[in-house]
Amino acid sequence: MENYVNITDLDNLQDTVQEAIELKKEELQYKTLGEGKTICLLFFNNSLRTRLSTQKAAQNLGMHTVVMSFGSEGWQLEFEDGVVMNENKSEHIKEAAKVIAQYCDIVAIRAFALLTDKEKDEAEKVINSFKKYAKIPVVNMESATGHPLQALADAITIEEYKTEKKPKVVLSWAPHPKVLPHAVANSFVEMMQLQEADFVITHPEGYELNPEITKNSKIEYNQEKAFENADFIYVKNWSSYKDYGKVIKKDTDWMITAAKMKLTNNGKFMHCLPVRRNVVVADEVLDSENSIVIQQANNRTYAAQIVLKKILDKI
Repeated sequence: MENYVNITDLDNLQDTVQEAIELKKEELQYKTLGEGKTICLLFFNNSLRTRLSTQKAAQNLGMHTVVMSFGSEGWQLEFEDGVVMNENKSEHIKEAAKVIAQYCDIVAIRAFALLTDKEKDEAEKVINSFKKYAKIPVVNMESATGHPLQALADAITIEEYKTEKKPKVVLSWAPHPKVLPHAVANSFVEMMQLQEADFVITHPEGYELNPEITKNSKIEYNQEKAFENADFIYVKNWSSYKDYGKVIKKDTDWMITAAKMKLTNNGKFMHCLPVRRNVVVADEVLDSENSIVIQQANNRTYAAQIVLKKILDKI
């Protein structure tokens, strides 16, 4: 594997999930694989799980890690061609990417959507510019439209906790006070389309995701109907795609409650974190035995580690 910018970059999702589960049993079994190799983790946005888990994953493989936050530590980068750089951008990606590539063997990048221009966000200029100019493997630690490391961790978690060969998995929209991107939801949908599962997306009308991503996935506008007999409830907020980056209405009644979870087949509650208590999900759900958000977060290390292993195998 040369790069990991989308869940479809994996040769086989099911095989990778099983490899990650085996790796988890003895996380230091490849501790010499990355000796003498360096990974640069570049953050254009805040992070907790992604930063710590990816750094730990690299160190488990014997790699050196260099971490940089562009919001507070680096020059503001320009990604457009042909511009006159006489304002606040101090360095162009053409130079920056080539310089960074001299310092490391793999570069991992986190850069969120701006949610003001759909075409610009979908162009994925940050990720694609590093791929174009750095000429070293690129790992997506969340971009404008995708979060494939999270999706792989979600796949590992579902595999570990499923009790049916073909579980019912529901992706549910939930309310949030801020405008949020589509990245986590997009990658979760793409991952589930590679799974043997009864997959349902539920959200209020007007919050449809990119139809090129959801494709033939089932969409149910009645949240409680969608929850019936579900084995997993995966919850995430996202803003409107059609009215790009907009909050159409608050829909506070879409918060996940114990009463809704009772409609499920003793369903497990999942969320990528961070999560706003009693806005997205009630305390009684998040603190219940069926909440597996902490275990899900733990799998972020093994998702990143199996991805880095696959890249190191090819370097």
